[in-house]
Amino acid sequence: MRWLFWSLLILGLAIGVSLLAGENTGYVLIKTPTYRIETSLNFLIILISLSFICLHLALRLFNYTRHLPATVRAYKESLRKKAGHQALLQSLHALVEGRYELAEKTASKALSLGEDAGLTALIGARAAHKLGRKTRRDYFLSEAEHLAPKAAVARLLTQSEMLLDDQQYQLALTILQRLAAIEPNHQQALSMELKVQTRLKNWERVLTILKSLEKNDVIETLKIKEIRLQAHLALIKRYAHDAVSLNTYWKKLSEEDQFNERLVLTAVPLLIEAGAHDEAAKIVEMNLTKNWSGALVRLLGSVTTDPSKQLQQAEYWLMNHPQDADLLETLGMLCVHLQLWGKAESYYDASLSVEPSATRHLALAKLLEQKGQLTAANQHYRASTNFVADLH
Repeated sequence: MRWLFWSLLILGLAIGVSLLAGENTGYVLIKTPTYRIETSLNFLIILISLSFICLHLALRLFNYTRHLPATVRAYKESLRKKAGHQALLQSLHALVEGRYELAEKTASKALSLGEDAGLTALIGARAAHKLGRKTRRDYFLSEAEHLAPKAAVARLLTQSEMLLDDQQYQLALTILQRLAAIEPNHQQALSMELKVQTRLKNWERVLTILKSLEKNDVIETLKIKEIRLQAHLALIKRYAHDAVSLNTYWKKLSEEDQFNERLVLTAVPLLIEAGAHDEAAKIVEMNLTKNWSGALVRLLGSVTTDPSKQLQQAEYWLMNHPQDADLLETLGMLCVHLQLWGKAESYYDASLSVEPSATRHLALAKLLEQKGQLTAANQHYRASTNFVADLH
């Protein structure tokens, strides 16, 4: 409809102009000392109009010609940007699809075309890393640093991740420290540092990082607990021959950790070995009161503090756990410490009736031998030996 409107408008104007020109009988006289020109007014109007149009077209042509080099350059630049953008998209798709050869090739092309140097170089670096081309990878990282210095965080994260893959933990840690100077408490960087510090066994730093990550829910709670447990176990073993340091470290643990059976089963034998029997017994008794465990009950018999008091406590527990073979065996051990031979024999017999084992037969055999009951002792010695043989 619009073209029809303009067509009718132009046709109407043409008709109007022709009618006006037909009615116009005026003329124009131009006189100079040499010449005398006389023409109709209509012709002069047409001549002026055509001259204006020609002058306008000439000026347009001149202006176009003057800007032609810039126009050509802009056109070529647009083509370059379009090609670079297409190469970047192609390299990104190839990287996600696992086509690393194509990803590196197209990333290199996009980089040469000047397309987002930071992103392009990192795509190329990742592709080269997946292909095991470390020289090419380092080239792309160098280009990212040179051409896109403002994208340092992304580059350093990528570089540290690759170094972690290569098991170059110390170098990866150096890169992460540079990143921390730029952007402290970067959660992704802390998660990566956690992996590095775990590999390097820097357990104090591991615990510090875990506190920060736990506040921001960066990694799963179960994973945090497992890593924290691993760190505590390593640090407990570090203080194995220093009872004071070990006990001090234990008291610094949270209540949840102090009631963790794996930590208790690691710390208590080390405390016993270091001579801290009172501390070891206290830890075992606290844990048994809250979380009953056969492994902890067996530890109780290894702690020599106040056998009489321990026996009283163990007999109280026996009321709630009358069929616990480990508790019965521990009661026998406590009675041996107190030289209560008859009660010790009764508890050992009871533990064997609930759950026979080589250690219980052997303990009873030693007790009977000490009492001079050699025949019965030999029977239990043979039973312990046969028990082991049957297990094999």
